[in-house]
Amino acid sequence: MTMPASECFDVSVDGHIAHIKLNRPEKRNAMIRAFWSELPAIIHHIDTEADARVIVLSSTGPHFTSGLDVSAFGGAEISPASGGGEDAEAQRHARLTAGEAFYQNVLGMQASFSALETCRIPVLAAIQGGCIGGGVDLTTACDMRYCTEDAFFTIYETKIGMTADVGTFPRITKLLPEGLVRELAYTGRRIHAAEAKDVGLVNRVYADHASMLEGVMEIAREIAANAPLAVAGCKRIINYARDHTTADTLDYIAIWNASMLQTDEIMEAMTAAAEKRPGNFAPLPKKRTIGAA
Repeated sequence: MTMPASECFDVSVDGHIAHIKLNRPEKRNAMIRAFWSELPAIIHHIDTEADARVIVLSSTGPHFTSGLDVSAFGGAEISPASGGGEDAEAQRHARLTAGEAFYQNVLGMQASFSALETCRIPVLAAIQGGCIGGGVDLTTACDMRYCTEDAFFTIYETKIGMTADVGTFPRITKLLPEGLVRELAYTGRRIHAAEAKDVGLVNRVYADHASMLEGVMEIAREIAANAPLAVAGCKRIINYARDHTTADTLDYIAIWNASMLQTDEIMEAMTAAAEKRPGNFAPLPKKRTIGAA
């Protein structure tokens, strides 16, 4: 299976690390229509083919992303009202089905970002400049976030009369205190890098884009040096713990290790550490496509 062609991203894989770069800096990496199908297709490919052990998501130009490009959708997916030059009967049908069409479109966009969360591989976001609107939805679906000193985040949808609906609120409320989330959402104000670090929205702040990429890639290499099955298990259990009680999670991790724990991988990790060499770990198995033989 070859990597999907992309209008919005450059993708490379090197040393067990997949690097996905937003590549429309002249448009501030706005999320056009193609973005929403290309991103999950790329993530699905990397996860299904087990092409990498870590994914780094970065961007180009002065800003990480300006969020959803409303103009690219012609407004139809953003506002339930539609009609244009259609005849009266077609306009009536459009009005009657607009709510369902809008709902289905938002579900599809939500799924695009959920692909980052549900894939087996850790996703590290490297953020420079503005992370605006849909950028917050995108980066909160990643496992970790890192940024430059000039970075800022804003739930900008409020400023343009919308309520963020592609993933910000169910995720950011697990990352930040509720009172702060409410302030950021109600005001739409920017939270800059230093504050984002202080409140735990980002793990580290770097002086500039180059040093950030160098630092994030070093973290990615450290993750990639560990047993992929163990790292995938960590991601699965952490996500489960976030959404379930302690008792449920304790039971789940016991069942998980009862079926997934690999003594050979433990011995290889210990031996490799003693011999000061990279571990010779089993790769993640490829995921079977439904209907495949």
